[in-house]
Amino acid sequence: MAQCVQSVQELIPDSFVPCVAALCSDEAERLTRLNHLSFAELLKPFSRLTSEVHMRDPNNQLHVIKNLKIAVSNIITQPPQPGAIRKLLNDVVSGSQPAEGLVANVITAGDYDLNISATTPWFESYRETFLQSMPASDHEFLNHYLACMLVASSSEAEPVEQFSKLSQEQHRIQHNSDYSYPKWFIPNTLKYYVLLHDVSAGDEQRAESIYEEMKQKYGTQGCYLLKINSRTSNRASDEQIPDPWSQYLQKNSIQNQESYEDGPCTITSNKSSDSNLLSLDGLDNEVKDGLPNNFRAHPLQLDSSSDPSNSIDGPDHVKSASSLHETKKANTGIIHGACLTLTDHDRIRQFIQEFTFRGLLPHIEKTIRQLNDQLISRKGLSRSLFSATKKWFSGSKVPEKSINELKNTSGLLYPPEAPELQIRKMADLCFLVQHYDLAYSCYHTAKKDFLNDQAMLYAAGALEMAAVSAFLQPGAPRPYPAHYMDTAIQTYRDICKNMVLAERCVLLSAEILKSQSKYSEAAALLIRLTSEDSDLRSALLLEQAAHCFINMKSPMVRKYAFHMILAGHRFSKAGQKKHALRCYCQAMQVYKGKGWSLAEDHINFTIGRQSYTLRQLDNAVSAFRHILINESKQSAAQQGAFLREYLYVYKNVSQLSPDGPLPQLPLPYINSSATRVFFGHDRRPADGEKQAATHVSLDQEYDSESSQQWRELEEQVVAVVNRGVIPSSFHPTQYCLNSYSDNSRFPLAVVEEPVTVEVAFRNPLKVPLLLTDLSLLWKFQPKDSSGKDNEEVKELVTGEPEMIGTEVISEFLINSEESKVARLKLFPHHIGELHILGVVYNLGTIQGCVTVDGIDALPRCHTGKHSLSMSVRGRQDLEIQGPRLNNTKEEKTSIKYGPDRRLDPIITEEMPLLEVFFIHFPTGLLCGEIRKAYVEFVNVSKCPLTGLKVVSKRPEFFTFGGNTAVLTPLSPSASENCSAYKTVVTDSTSVCTALISSASSVDFGIGIGSQPEVIPVPLPDTVLLPGASVQLPMWLRGPDEEGVHEINFLFYYESVKKQPKIRHRILRHTAVICTSRSLNVRATVCRSNSLEDEEGRGGNMLVFVDVENTNTSEAGVKEFHIVQVSSSSKHWKLQKSVNLSENKDAKLASREKGKFCFKAIRCKEKEVATQFSEKYTFADIIFGNEQIISSASPCADFFYRSLSSELKKPQAQPSVHAEKQSIEDAVRLIQKCSEVDLNIVVLWKAYVVEDSKQLILEGQHHVILHTIGKEAFSCPQKQEPPEMELLKFFRPENTTVPLRPSVEQLSNLIKMSLHYPESFNHPFHQKSLCLVPVTLLLSNCSKADVDVIVDLRHKTTSPEALEIHGSFTWLGQTQYKLQLKSQEIHSLQLKACFVHTGVYNLGTPRVFAKLSDQVTVFETSQQNSMPALIIINNV
Repeated sequence: MAQCVQSVQELIPDSFVPCVAALCSDEAERLTRLNHLSFAELLKPFSRLTSEVHMRDPNNQLHVIKNLKIAVSNIITQPPQPGAIRKLLNDVVSGSQPAEGLVANVITAGDYDLNISATTPWFESYRETFLQSMPASDHEFLNHYLACMLVASSSEAEPVEQFSKLSQEQHRIQHNSDYSYPKWFIPNTLKYYVLLHDVSAGDEQRAESIYEEMKQKYGTQGCYLLKINSRTSNRASDEQIPDPWSQYLQKNSIQNQESYEDGPCTITSNKSSDSNLLSLDGLDNEVKDGLPNNFRAHPLQLDSSSDPSNSIDGPDHVKSASSLHETKKANTGIIHGACLTLTDHDRIRQFIQEFTFRGLLPHIEKTIRQLNDQLISRKGLSRSLFSATKKWFSGSKVPEKSINELKNTSGLLYPPEAPELQIRKMADLCFLVQHYDLAYSCYHTAKKDFLNDQAMLYAAGALEMAAVSAFLQPGAPRPYPAHYMDTAIQTYRDICKNMVLAERCVLLSAEILKSQSKYSEAAALLIRLTSEDSDLRSALLLEQAAHCFINMKSPMVRKYAFHMILAGHRFSKAGQKKHALRCYCQAMQVYKGKGWSLAEDHINFTIGRQSYTLRQLDNAVSAFRHILINESKQSAAQQGAFLREYLYVYKNVSQLSPDGPLPQLPLPYINSSATRVFFGHDRRPADGEKQAATHVSLDQEYDSESSQQWRELEEQVVAVVNRGVIPSSFHPTQYCLNSYSDNSRFPLAVVEEPVTVEVAFRNPLKVPLLLTDLSLLWKFQPKDSSGKDNEEVKELVTGEPEMIGTEVISEFLINSEESKVARLKLFPHHIGELHILGVVYNLGTIQGCVTVDGIDALPRCHTGKHSLSMSVRGRQDLEIQGPRLNNTKEEKTSIKYGPDRRLDPIITEEMPLLEVFFIHFPTGLLCGEIRKAYVEFVNVSKCPLTGLKVVSKRPEFFTFGGNTAVLTPLSPSASENCSAYKTVVTDSTSVCTALISSASSVDFGIGIGSQPEVIPVPLPDTVLLPGASVQLPMWLRGPDEEGVHEINFLFYYESVKKQPKIRHRILRHTAVICTSRSLNVRATVCRSNSLEDEEGRGGNMLVFVDVENTNTSEAGVKEFHIVQVSSSSKHWKLQKSVNLSENKDAKLASREKGKFCFKAIRCKEKEVATQFSEKYTFADIIFGNEQIISSASPCADFFYRSLSSELKKPQAQPSVHAEKQSIEDAVRLIQKCSEVDLNIVVLWKAYVVEDSKQLILEGQHHVILHTIGKEAFSCPQKQEPPEMELLKFFRPENTTVPLRPSVEQLSNLIKMSLHYPESFNHPFHQKSLCLVPVTLLLSNCSKADVDVIVDLRHKTTSPEALEIHGSFTWLGQTQYKLQLKSQEIHSLQLKACFVHTGVYNLGTPRVFAKLSDQVTVFETSQQNSMPALIIINNV
């Protein structure tokens, strides 16, 4: 139980006090009425004695009574009605609420910290009122009248006569059988005569003389002159006199306004009724005329129109609200005791003292003695005689009944003079004057007698008081007999069916147990008396039981909470809304956040409902909010009910303050960190053949790899624009901000370009949510063009949109448990600082399902008036937490977050805006296929743009053509098949010889030191004016690897007028191309044996080209035609085709392979480029009937681009540790001998059948030849993964390996060829030896002097070798030593000698070479040329 103001030792004596009746004449009543008080009320504040009182017990021992209090009340002849008592108790409880600002106790139990009100004043008020208003009953005498004050006024004509009338009246009430109420203690009631004298208006002398007369008649002990009203009430304002009456009267006359805060009500149940203003002493507001024998009805009498059944919880009559308010007005502002001075207060106090000392206590003492004497005289008789006397005394007793019947009828009814009742009387008298020892022994004796007679009601009463007396005995000689109380409660409740008495037992016993810290037993007792017959009692007892659980040594927190919920429920049923709400709130502390989600929902729902009923709308809103925002486990129907309730309450709240700030709504959830902000217009959809650049949009998923690529591309182009340096102020352009982007700076948005905010909503409920009129909430700080702030800060959502236009989504439906994004736009029309604060919308729900012809209509059909009637307007803020900082030591040791400014864009001045469209852009190509498309550039802004560039990681994929118009073919080309190439029709004579042209790579943007990836777009006049559009041709070449390719283009452009904040803008495009296999080209180059060309110079090459058709006819390709093979080099050119077959047509069907052989020669001196010039010679060998000019666009473009990307690949450079520079030079010279920079371009056409139409595709493949004898490929070869090897651990030795050229490189220093007749006729029969002259040509391929040794001796003498070489010998010198100058050709005249006819191989001379100036001899055998066969014939 909760703590009480009074201890139980104070409570019980105060609850059982001697009762005194008061009977006043009308005149006397009038005098007290001047103070707005009845006589009994006048005495109330002074009814406790200020000093100890002594009296003697029957054994003549002095007995001290402390703090004695007496109860004076007007005589009422009607017993109180149960309904009225209940009404009073209800009002007492509702009138007592926790004090505002009361500091609650914090109880820590386990991991719970609970704020609990330590005291429960409403329970104490209830208990006090309950005990005071208990009707007197026959089986006990505690609240029977012991004495009667007869009060008359000194101003009456015949006061003494009035006293005798009053005395007769009292006698009539007590002894006339017409009056069964009130009850009197003993027949001989003490009468005490009081003469009231009005000091301010009465005659003092007359009063004194009357008082003297009274003393003569009634004795000095039996009368008293009480002087009151020492001043008139109109002087009340002169001095402030304390008002001790108000605290008593407010309890009696309940006039609390809380019940009526709900607004006017006419009929409610008694639970919340607050009807007739009741006062315990039952005085009406006007004094009735006539003699005082018109006794008023009991104050707890209901008026006649009330429910006649008086059932426990029947509805009570309630006055209309207006009349109640009038009554209240009449009662407010009344000053009690206005005519009384402090002296009068003292006189009243003195009067009570006198009455008690001189009248009441002597009377009680005498009565106890008399009763004691009677009992002692009886105790001497035998038991049988005693029972015989009982029979004489008990006239109305019916002893014939069986015990069962007796039990059923609550036992016997004793007549008033029965000896058992005399014992009980004596016990009660002793109890009232705090003589607990004597009381206990009397109760104990009476209890035995009653139980013998099976008088269960009497026995229960004796048991109850015996237990209390035992507890209150000074020195506690015996323990508290709790079992007495348990028996009494059980008897009252089950046998006597008297819940009021049972309740009194429980209240007293629980207090006693609590004082002994027996909380568990107290709780069990309290819970036992909860029942359906009274909600208020059950609620109060359950609440006290809950307090018992929490006050235990080890607090039982969950039991406390559970019983608080039960108490709250019963309070609610009893109409005590405030108490119900308080109980639920206290219990909530235990259930909150512990995973008891359904319990939490129930509590929150009830708190919401109760708060709403009490018009505590904010509390109601927050409680309903909790139900909705916690991950609810409720069913969909229940959640729907919660939501509707919430919306209903919210609507009421918003109606109270329609102009107040918008409330924060709890639904739907917003994932703030997933908010994305996009600057710019939405991308236009594809329009026929036109396809807009993909750019950036909110539909694209974030990919860190690609965003890094875009960043690198932008840095690349910015570096080119700024002469190779990225400015320090550069930040990559971000059009879409999300949780991955860098949001530490204020983003820049351009005026007149929309800002789109994507908000991620989630509906946690199982019911759909409908948001209507959804828009962004923003704050804008405009700046004028000079950049100064205007102090006007607008926070308008629906305001004039001249600054910021706001898009409104009229309906946005989120289905149950769905996550959905809304894209909301703002249109800035002015420069300044924009702050996006949140979203504002109407939250509603869809009510029921609308079906049309049995088919469920779309969700949109549910909208309309249904949902709008239940929607509330509110807002949710977007608050995004920035990234956690982790740079400095301080940041690492603490938790700090950086700013996230994605919602705070700065609106800057106008900028140009480019849109790019691709026309006829293919999605699938063959590898190496060339296709012509068009790009349209449109300036959709109001500013001109310039400096347009495009950057891509794959520059070999596309070209806009060369820098000069001559090199770029007209579009479309006027040649056959609308070729993408520049072509010239040729005559068929020049079939095998090459056609020469030249071009500089600078013309194609591939200069020295330039960035081939950054390509300026050739705009006419380099400026694109507002609204203008330009179409440019664009050639595409399918990448060499098959598969799907994503190719990123980044278009860069600037404003003509330089902007301080935004230097440039970009537009992105990602092209996706799927390539399928076409041709695979491999080529090798080797030295030709023939030394002289037409010009008589050495250095011819043979180029072998193998072309294989690898297409598996997926793309419907029938065959490939090789139409032209071109070469491009600074030093070499193809001269002619050396095809053996006469078949001119080079067709390749699926999986076929073709072989081509070409002769290549060095370019003439005038054609050869200087080392640093970028001029390339192109030579075309045509297999068709038109020449594709390979030095023009697009053939040369793609060639140069593939060349530059090839050169960019890292070459494996051996690390140089040579000691001498000379060795390095020598090595370089030797390496150059075997190098050749010849590039082959194979141009082809493919014939494709598609939809029964034949198409011709064209394309080109490039092979870059670096080294003689080494095979090169057009497409990159797949590397075989190396086999796994065992790890070897070794210590690296610090020896530097001298750099040596490879044997292969060394063997290419000298090129040799033999000149001789193919067949030689010799008459062997004439001359046995045949001599054939042979010329050995030695050509120095290097640019240094070379020492050469020619050895003619046959290497081996084995018979196999003889077979191979045949038996011939060289005549003359067998070894020659020569020195060849740079690129010199030397001829040696040799003679071969044959002895037989046959075929001989003359390629036996061995040639060794080394560089002349080298000490180290890198002497290597030179590559032997192919077999030189000679036929010797006999003639």
